[in-house]
Amino acid sequence: MTQSPLTLYLAAPRGFCAGVDRAIKIVEMALEKWGAPVFVRHEIVHNKFVVDGLRDKGAVFVEDLSQCPDDRPVIFSAHGVPKSVPNAALARNMVYVDATCPLVSKVHIEAQRHSDNGLQMIMIGHEGHPETVGTMGQLPEGEVLLVETPDDVATLAVRDPENLAYVTQTTLSVDDTADIVSALQTRFPKIVGPHKEDICYATTNRQEAVKAMAPKCDAMLVVGAPNSSNSKRLVEVGARAGCGYAQLVQRATDIDWRSLDGITSIGITAGASAPEVLINEVIDAFKSRYDVTTEMVETAIENVEFKVPRVLREPA
Repeated sequence: MTQSPLTLYLAAPRGFCAGVDRAIKIVEMALEKWGAPVFVRHEIVHNKFVVDGLRDKGAVFVEDLSQCPDDRPVIFSAHGVPKSVPNAALARNMVYVDATCPLVSKVHIEAQRHSDNGLQMIMIGHEGHPETVGTMGQLPEGEVLLVETPDDVATLAVRDPENLAYVTQTTLSVDDTADIVSALQTRFPKIVGPHKEDICYATTNRQEAVKAMAPKCDAMLVVGAPNSSNSKRLVEVGARAGCGYAQLVQRATDIDWRSLDGITSIGITAGASAPEVLINEVIDAFKSRYDVTTEMVETAIENVEFKVPRVLREPA
């Protein structure tokens, strides 16, 4: 049976970013240094395949520090944690390693600096997302106001409209965030923004690649987890950029082949916490069903690397 021709557009950059790479390395190095079990507060990154792989090596994932014993190391996830978490670990004399992405830590430092200068903080983010919870938790309760949409800006009750600053979650849609920032600046002309944009390079680059790829494709698949903010944003960006069918899949077994009936082109990308092995699995699934021609859509080259904490580079 002859296979139908299919052009497969592969977005670049896609998949792992430097912060995710570093966080996974931190868990692996902690297991090498201290042996199993090593406890991890919250999923180290939002990807089931990655988390399951680390669990097999001896990582124990918990949602709260109270679930960790005093005598085993604990790692804080790449999304960052409220200040109360390392404080509680210190009070219990625990060994802990902070795997917070350095670009998230930059936002934490920014929020603290603005607050120290007497500015009330506004955070653009998704309620309940661990990164938002971690950033808001850098300051005392009630010091950071959360906005999720431009409409939220209209109802904000601030202490002093003359003394405000904003930060953002690093994994948001660039375009959506611009709309919220515009609403903030219209209502509060003196609001202070980040020195350099908070949305991280990896989120921005992956969204740009999707925008370039989407108009060429009949359909688009984003490899990523349903709880991954940056992966969900890629689906939205693809749909908005003109791709008629954009879907999130965790891996090849999730592909809805009936929805793809009759397509002649497909775009493939992946969120920042999706490993290349899962992207290849999806590509192979198309190669087994279609006569595939692959084309790369490259909009940026990434060469960012973050060091792991010193405690892991020192001998046990």
